[in-house]
Amino acid sequence: MEIYRSTKSYDHNEGLSCCFRQWRADSHCRLVHGYALAVKLVFATPHLDHRNWCLDFGSLKPVKAWLHDLLDHTMIAAADDPELPRLQDLAAAGLVDLRILPAVGCEALAKHVHDHVSQVTAEMTKGRVSLESVEIREHAGNSAIYEVRTNWNSTAALP
Repeated sequence: MEIYRSTKSYDHNEGLSCCFRQWRADSHCRLVHGYALAVKLVFATPHLDHRNWCLDFGSLKPVKAWLHDLLDHTMIAAADDPELPRLQDLAAAGLVDLRILPAVGCEALAKHVHDHVSQVTAEMTKGRVSLESVEIREHAGNSAIYEVRTNWNSTAALP
């Protein structure tokens, strides 16, 4: 079966500068630290649209806005972080823009982004396009990828 793929990248210069605290780490990653993150989305479809596109990149403006809300000058904490009350106090004092997610780390963040963007993509394309993977890059040396392969035998994939 033929599959068409397209990618959309929000590079390090996009301004997605956020910080994390990986409280479960035994290393310095347990400390609050930050990155200018990059996000790469990979879309897939067996059928191009009437313009011969996998996906209209212009339709991703809400995704870009959501990424900025999630990652632009924010702090991400895990819902089970034992120091969460202190971090919430910092947020209440206006010192951090806190986002609480089920888990922290590039892998968990890639899944979180995938869960949201795949739903948006499915609604926008009526199931014709799937979000195949999300890559979160801390910098040139470190990244994590979350991937879900679609079963294109589904009738929802037909134009």
